[in-house]
Amino acid sequence: MALVAVSLLVSLIGGILGTIAASNWSDVGDGSDKDTAVAPLESNPAPLPSDNTNIARVADRLLPSVVQIRVIGAQGSGTGSGFVLDKRGHVVTNAHVVRAAGRGDGISIVLPNGKERDAELIGTSASYDLAVLKVTPRGLRRASLGSSGALRVGQPVVAFGSPLGLTSTVTSGIVSALDRPVTAGGSGEDSFINAIQTDAAINPGNSGGPLVDLRGRVVGVNSAIATVGGMPGSQSGNIGVGFAIPIDQVRVTAVQLIKRGVAYYPIIGAQVATSDQRGAVVSVVSAGGPAQAAGLRRDDIIISIDSETVTDGIELIVAIRSKAPGDTIRLRYLRAGDAQTTQVVLGKAEG
Repeated sequence: MALVAVSLLVSLIGGILGTIAASNWSDVGDGSDKDTAVAPLESNPAPLPSDNTNIARVADRLLPSVVQIRVIGAQGSGTGSGFVLDKRGHVVTNAHVVRAAGRGDGISIVLPNGKERDAELIGTSASYDLAVLKVTPRGLRRASLGSSGALRVGQPVVAFGSPLGLTSTVTSGIVSALDRPVTAGGSGEDSFINAIQTDAAINPGNSGGPLVDLRGRVVGVNSAIATVGGMPGSQSGNIGVGFAIPIDQVRVTAVQLIKRGVAYYPIIGAQVATSDQRGAVVSVVSAGGPAQAAGLRRDDIIISIDSETVTDGIELIVAIRSKAPGDTIRLRYLRAGDAQTTQVVLGKAEG
C-alpha cells in the first residue's frame, strides 16, 4: 500500500491518538441472526447554490452546527470535534474521541457560543471510528448532509473543528484522493476506513468535525492524519495529508447507533494478514463462516474484490467494510499460483 511504502504513520486526531498497527485481522462474527438492516439517513437539500465559491458563506452556514467535544475519564482526558446530526440533539464524532470516557460519564460539548452541555454517549463503532452523543437539543442547528459518492478529486472542501483546542476553526483545501485505504487504531481497537483524502489543514482536536462541500453539505467526518517519522501515537501536526470517513458510511452507522446503541460491519469469516508482502493472504478460515462456505482456504491470496484489484490485506479489509452484511461479493484469488474465483455472502459482526 502506498501509505506504507512512503513510511507514513496514520494517526487518529482526537485527544486520544493511535497509529497504524495490525499484522492479522479477524472478522469472525457472533453468528447472530439479528436483523441489521436500517434505512440510512437521507441526504439533505443543499443550503447554498451550486455556483457558490465563497468559503465565508460555507463557514456562516456550518459553524452554528459544529461543537467541541470534551472528555474526562478513567483512561485520560482529551478534546475533539463533532457536529449536530438532527433536531433531537444527536451529535456525531469519532469513537476514539470518546474512548476514555465511561458510558454516559465525563463527556460534554461546547457550543459555538461557549456554553457547555453534558452529553450522553448513545453508542460507538470502533470498526468505523464513529460515535453518537445526545444532548439537550434546545437552540441547536443541525448540519445538512450530502453524499460522498458524488465527490470528485480536486473538488474544494472545507474542514471544521477545534484543532489543539481552538474552537470554531475553519480550513479549506481540496479532495486529494478518494477510496484511500486507511487503518488507524489504539487501545487494541482498529478502524478501517475507505477514506476521503484531503489537504485541508486538520490537526489533533479536529477529530469528529465535518468535512463540507461548497454547497454547505457534510461529505465526511475528519478522523486521521498522516505524519512522517516520529513515535507511534505522536500528535504531529498537519502535513497536508488528512483523512475523513465518507458521509455515506456515516449515514448508515449513525442510524444503527441511534436505534440500537451498537453498529454492525460485514465479515467474510476469516483472518487475513495485513503485513504479508505477498498480498492479502488468508491466514485463518473460520469454521462454518462465509469464507469456508465459499471454498476459501488458508494461504489463498486474494487479488480482487468485485473486479477491483487489492494488493494487500488492508485494501481488502477496507473494501469489505464498504459493503453491507448480506451483500454478495466476488473474490478472485490465487491458490498455489492458479487463479480462481468464488462468491461470498457477507456475514456480520458487532463493533
